[in-house]
Amino acid sequence: MTHASILEAVMLKDARKSAVSVSIPVSGIKVSWVKVHAGNIGNERADQLAKDATQHGQPYSHTKLPKPHIKGLLRKRRLEEWQTSWKNDDTGRKIYNIMPSVSLRPTNWIREDVIFFSQHGPFPAYLKRFHLSDSDYCSYGGIGTALHYATECIYTVSWHMRKPAPNFEQEWLKRVANNLVSRQKIRGIIKFISENRDLFRHP
Repeated sequence: MTHASILEAVMLKDARKSAVSVSIPVSGIKVSWVKVHAGNIGNERADQLAKDATQHGQPYSHTKLPKPHIKGLLRKRRLEEWQTSWKNDDTGRKIYNIMPSVSLRPTNWIREDVIFFSQHGPFPAYLKRFHLSDSDYCSYGGIGTALHYATECIYTVSWHMRKPAPNFEQEWLKRVANNLVSRQKIRGIIKFISENRDLFRHP
């Protein structure tokens, strides 16, 4: 017999004694012995899991991790969850198309930037969409979108930028968002529209 088989036999014998010793008449409790590898599915599964744990499991460690390391792990996890939520959400898609990746770094955007790039503001196209106006046309002519005021409207010519081709509009928005000079123009447009709403209202 090998050393392992001897130990197994001794352990089996001791286990039987233990089982008998606890078989004291107690109401509602019955102790019985289940032979190893007897075809009991639950027992076989438990044995397999125990074996897998000894071969592939990670040893438990009492080593204390530094607080900065733990904070870093938690921050990484929260950023991953935030990124997943931002990617799969149904709202804020116009901003998502400009900023697809979440970050803890500030964007240095102000109110006017958010209004322009989200296109939620004093634009006839937006107001008509939410039934706040009867027309989506600018008083000068043309659909009153954020892009219209940044590139075409005669009332905002002081802040105009070159209009992109339709298939490059998204790329244009990204460039404008990342350029401080362009964002200054955007801010001028939004402030001017907000202060002169009657001028932009379609008759």
